[in-house]
Amino acid sequence: MGAAGGGADGVVGERRQLINIAYRLLGSVTEAEDAVQDAYTRWYGLPRSRRQEIRSPGAWLTTVTSRICLDLLGSARARRERYVGAWLPEPLPARGEWDHVGADDPIRLTGPNDPADQIVLDESVAMAFLVVLESMTPAERVAFVLHDVFRYPFAEIADVLGRTPAACKQLAASARRRVSGGRAPVTATAIATAPEIAADRADVVRRVKAAWEDRDIASLVGLLDPAAVMTADGGGMVGTVLRPVEGGARIAQYMVAIADKAPGLELLERSVNGVPGLVARRAGAVVTVASFDVSDGWVTRIWVVRNPEKLRLWGVP
Repeated sequence: MGAAGGGADGVVGERRQLINIAYRLLGSVTEAEDAVQDAYTRWYGLPRSRRQEIRSPGAWLTTVTSRICLDLLGSARARRERYVGAWLPEPLPARGEWDHVGADDPIRLTGPNDPADQIVLDESVAMAFLVVLESMTPAERVAFVLHDVFRYPFAEIADVLGRTPAACKQLAASARRRVSGGRAPVTATAIATAPEIAADRADVVRRVKAAWEDRDIASLVGLLDPAAVMTADGGGMVGTVLRPVEGGARIAQYMVAIADKAPGLELLERSVNGVPGLVARRAGAVVTVASFDVSDGWVTRIWVVRNPEKLRLWGVP
């Protein structure tokens, strides 16, 4: 990507931007961290003379990271055909949810080196937005994320995709139509700048929590859009519904049935990808993270992540 001048000094400072790009491209903090680490490995694997020739190390790292993500997106399609049930992006907690994690935990990282701690929670990481990104081809997703989210020019994106700038512009336009094809989700940015949206959304989630705890099917039905859809991701590692549950009444019945089968489950109101959500824990361990899309006071979509490999960032509040 562009030549901004500089040198090898300060390349570590590019990590935050790279993690942000990679998470939006891959929907996984773990895979994003691996992609960025791979890019840095390639950078330091260059001869010193070659590194000194590169006018913008940050641009070079962005290009390489994006290409790595492009390759991973291509192989991910084959992997997800073998995935048990639905695949959902890895949910992100608010920063306070991972700061408390013990430093002796070999799985979770804390402090400035934690990749999740460097991800900006804005509309481009809302679960509804990430799910739409999953519907794009790898090339569309790269063109759209780099241009529409991070404002890279098509001339630079062309270097990543190996296509002409005009072709990259067409890819972004196609991706944009996929986004506009559905109802625009209420984003983290909108919630942050409009207190009334945050209050209304949080109130709906709070009432869902109360109705679920009371096993109140009628109240749940009253909160769920009749055409609501619930999608769950257990990854074949824990029990969950394998196909989306459609219809407010069916979702309500399913939620109450699950509650009856899960004694001792504690529900907590928590931020998920920057918007109000629910977290379920048992014996102090987070076992489920639920995200919601809310419109006109009704829940229209629910995304439930139960795959423990996707909950490693969630500690004990």
